[in-house]
Amino acid sequence: MFKTNVGGIDRIARIVIGLALIGLTLSGSIGVWGWIGVVPLLTAALRSCPLYTVLGFSTCPMKKA
Repeated sequence: MFKTNVGGIDRIARIVIGLALIGLTLSGSIGVWGWIGVVPLLTAALRSCPLYTVLGFSTCPMKKA
């Protein structure tokens, strides 16, 4: 369905950042803007980033021929 363009390290970073933002929101530290952490969690889960697609960028390793 979606082209995979999010690699392993990028995926881990997105999960950590997303969980941190949501955690800070739930603790009342940063307010409702922290719910934006859902976006990196979704892109990590789907392994696809729409912005990367538009820019023609990928952090996935190259496939060996």
